[in-house]
Amino acid sequence: MQKKQNNNSLSFSESVNRMVDRAISAIGLDPGVANAIKTCQTLVQVKFPVQIRDKIEIFTGWRAVHSTHRLPAKGGIRYAPIVNQDEVEALAALMTYKCAIVDVPFGGSKGGLVIDPSKYTRDELQTITRRFARELIRRGVLSPATNVPAPDMGTGEREMAWIADTYKHLHPEDINYAACVTGKPVAHGGIRGRVEATGRGVVYCMREFFRHPNDIKSAGLDGGLGGKRIVLQGLGNVGYHTGVLLDEEDEAKIVAIIEKDGALINENGLPVEKVRQYITENKTIKGFPDATYVKDGKRVLEMECDILIPAAMEAQITKENAENIKTKLIIEAANGPITFEADEILRKKPITILPDAFVNAGGVTVSYFEWIRNLSHIRFGRMEKRFDELRGQHMITAIESLTQQSAPDWIRDEIIRGADELDLVRSGLDDTMRLAYREISAARNENVKIKDFRTAAYVVAINKIARSYLDIGVY
Repeated sequence: MQKKQNNNSLSFSESVNRMVDRAISAIGLDPGVANAIKTCQTLVQVKFPVQIRDKIEIFTGWRAVHSTHRLPAKGGIRYAPIVNQDEVEALAALMTYKCAIVDVPFGGSKGGLVIDPSKYTRDELQTITRRFARELIRRGVLSPATNVPAPDMGTGEREMAWIADTYKHLHPEDINYAACVTGKPVAHGGIRGRVEATGRGVVYCMREFFRHPNDIKSAGLDGGLGGKRIVLQGLGNVGYHTGVLLDEEDEAKIVAIIEKDGALINENGLPVEKVRQYITENKTIKGFPDATYVKDGKRVLEMECDILIPAAMEAQITKENAENIKTKLIIEAANGPITFEADEILRKKPITILPDAFVNAGGVTVSYFEWIRNLSHIRFGRMEKRFDELRGQHMITAIESLTQQSAPDWIRDEIIRGADELDLVRSGLDDTMRLAYREISAARNENVKIKDFRTAAYVVAINKIARSYLDIGVY
């Protein structure tokens, strides 16, 4: 296991723990309780053989359970050739804090498999995924009640459907089998709005930030999202949906997009949807018309802008490039894009950072909705939609009767329309991100020892987790 990025850098898990330590110090938490919160409770490593194209390959994977102060423990499964034990442990810890911040009653977990999905066919990936799922199920780290995976880098709805079906065949007596994973296709127990949830949650938290004048002023900004110059790193699931919403709904200006093979710059703004289509068709960002191509994409992180959104991998801003970052606000859409050493530098500049443990919690929030939906065995809105439509019709009839005027069609349609599942999911996500932001902002403003949003977010999380330990006891 690789513990260090290099001889002088902290590992991912060490970086997360250092950031948590700042919050623990700010609230003076008992050292014993603090250690209990920080410790990863369970780590399972599996190695299993699969026959691929007339040869046997050995695959290595992990499932870390950081905390079970709430059940089930929740966290994605990522497929990547760079997955390692330390990364999985760090991401499991982030899930614990993330769930606490947004009041999702889950513990934290994470899984990973060392694999390059692009090198295998669909059928081969299905065989590998089902075998990996069996290994996790056998070891008790995959079930609706105790440990519920979700998609992450390199996985998606397809892999979650395979895992759910594998669990169903191993436990045919469990009527809640569909809740053993989230992020499934809608036709197989998934929920509308899950695919876009993390990106949409990023935008909701940005909108809430711009509803707080004092926070805007402290970041050296003014006004709203409209017209802000944004540099976006990563057009994967999170970055793509974040960029599309900012581009189309908030009228923000995406002046640069960074991908693994370079970056595009256009001061007049880049159309995120068209850039994504170009990458899909050409397998590269290079050559996109009406934009300047920069081969060293990571250097574009240092471009002057109003808002920087790292939505790709961890450790993108390190002590090597932190001094060169020239933005006013960083939105951590990815997990751990800023190392602890870089965070220390950025706090002194100062640059306002909305932390990953809050910003990208949209995914686990909607996963929670999906899990609840699977346990209840009914889609949201099924029982009340027509009742709400009828009540809306009665309201329109009463208004028209009293005013002796016909309501415009657009008002009639809006009042009569009952909320469907997607409406309810988006409403619940928006409310979750708003309330969490307000709690973080209040913690930052009320404690003189807390100078930044990251420490405030961890203080919110640690207070909630510590309360569960102190109320119930540690055995």
